[in-house]
Amino acid sequence: MLTQTTEKYQEVLQTAESRYRQSPDWVTFFREVLGVEGVVRRTFPTFDELSTFEQSGEYEKIQKLLVKLREKRPSADTESEPTRVITVRLPKSMHESLRTEAHDLRTSMNKLCISKLLQVIDEEMIPNERTGVTPSSSSTPSASGLPSTSPSSVQPRLHQPATSTSPTGSSFGNHQQVPPFKPAQPRF
Repeated sequence: MLTQTTEKYQEVLQTAESRYRQSPDWVTFFREVLGVEGVVRRTFPTFDELSTFEQSGEYEKIQKLLVKLREKRPSADTESEPTRVITVRLPKSMHESLRTEAHDLRTSMNKLCISKLLQVIDEEMIPNERTGVTPSSSSTPSASGLPSTSPSSVQPRLHQPATSTSPTGSSFGNHQQVPPFKPAQPRF
């Protein structure tokens, strides 16, 4: 018997697959399925619900549908979804690495960077700008000298461009952390 959560996951996947079969451009699919007002955010409005869904097989399948649409054709629908430009400051060595990776993959740096931005990354891999420590800094260091955390304490977060939202304080577990967004706030 399916749990209520599993049913919700499957319903979201079915909605995404249905929209995919209509052959939208990838930007439209992203907006309607994964965007701020998309089916995923409406179904999983809290940070914890969304983070848990992002770890599911259904979410992975939705990501693969998005990749297939990105392979078909670029979005030309700039009237309903204008593009935005961000400037990212990064070391020369990182830029060269991205350029080489894009060349090796026979793609543009723009497509490669968008692909990287669409991936779910572990919250622990994002430096906390307000305190200069990672969320796991209160954890006990492992033999490698790196903080160790239990799998249950790690929550994924989508890698995203910086926004101008102001963070608010929140307590996760036994340590204080200031997330870069409110749990009910859009991450895209």
